[in-house]
Amino acid sequence: MTNVDHAASTVDTNSSDSSSPTVDLMGVPISIVSRKESVDKIIVSLDEKVGGWLCTVNLDILRQVCHVKGVRELLAYATDYVADGRPILWAASLKGVRLPERVCGSDLIYDLTEAAAKHGKSVFFLGGNSGTADAAAVELKRCYPQLQVAGTYCPEFGFEKNPDTMQQIRSMIIELKPDIVYVALGFPKQEKLIKELRDANSDPWYIGVGISFSFVTGEVQRAPQWMQLTGIEWLHRLLQEPGRLWKRYLVHDVPFAIELLWKCYWSPRIQPDPTPSPAPAK
Repeated sequence: MTNVDHAASTVDTNSSDSSSPTVDLMGVPISIVSRKESVDKIIVSLDEKVGGWLCTVNLDILRQVCHVKGVRELLAYATDYVADGRPILWAASLKGVRLPERVCGSDLIYDLTEAAAKHGKSVFFLGGNSGTADAAAVELKRCYPQLQVAGTYCPEFGFEKNPDTMQQIRSMIIELKPDIVYVALGFPKQEKLIKELRDANSDPWYIGVGISFSFVTGEVQRAPQWMQLTGIEWLHRLLQEPGRLWKRYLVHDVPFAIELLWKCYWSPRIQPDPTPSPAPAK
């Protein structure tokens, strides 16, 4: 990944060849964009027959980039990186850069789907708990009647170890030719699958959306808006699934948040630069 620091707030979405300005957080170039700008960039890119991979970077993902072997190398294949998480916004602010807002998968699944329906782009729903890919597609089709659903598939647990299942997924993405593929398997499983699928078909835009299918269907309740705005959405998730999430949030993420904010506080402040940064190196 490139380590590029820019504090410009304007984004050129007129061409997929132009890149957004970024702020470097622990070696990850986070694009300085709003949700709308991110969605517009994807739609314009699809109009120009250029696919990509959008990575929504939250605190836990950034922690794994820094401390888990192989994760940084995996994410180096992504096309764009956006801020999914209030601590990411705080860290950028400490470096002198104001990110417009969070650009998280749980919001993009609505915003991007609405834009896809409007512009005639098809969407494939991959992953999630049993039945949630189908249910999320039905619910979003209800919200946006013009939506073209290319397909849905929820692979069984341990699918990544089954060559036949992996080939089945690759074949679906090749044959159905979706414009956008939502992959809801959690990090980093969904990112590993996205890399393999992009090797087979690089035409769509791939987005890892984590638990978002369950949010769309109502299977899991998202945190209230005030918790999202104050940066404690993680607490709501912890109370929902304490047995699964306590170690991630309390043992790993809280100490890393302190590390991240401390390093950003003591790093040199970034001066505004209106020049867009180059795309991340592959």
